[in-house]
Amino acid sequence: MKPGKTIALALTIVAASTASPAFAAGSMDGHTMHGMDNKAAAASKQASQPVPAEIRKIDASAGKVTLKHGPIEKLGMSAMTMAFPVRDRASLKNFKEGDAVFVTFDTVDGKPTVIEMQRK
Repeated sequence: MKPGKTIALALTIVAASTASPAFAAGSMDGHTMHGMDNKAAAASKQASQPVPAEIRKIDASAGKVTLKHGPIEKLGMSAMTMAFPVRDRASLKNFKEGDAVFVTFDTVDGKPTVIEMQRK
């Protein structure tokens, strides 16, 4: 391509992208997003899977439980030890520190929350 045509093409692309941001963004209707990192979007839509965990601490008055848990795919979290609010505070009386449990999580009011907890 000749230098004059290259410059003209470059100017056309720049003018189109600055003149109309909507044009630059384009419509993605009908296009797949292979290779894009959509883990957070996918995580929020997938069904809750029980996660193995160990109860490290129970704070019944605050309605929280500290868990050493495996990866929580639904929330995009890796394995760690962390305190979580519990949706049903009264259920905490059925557990003690050291219990091995399966925990189901979801996001409630923007916070990762224990929805259900069962002994292994």
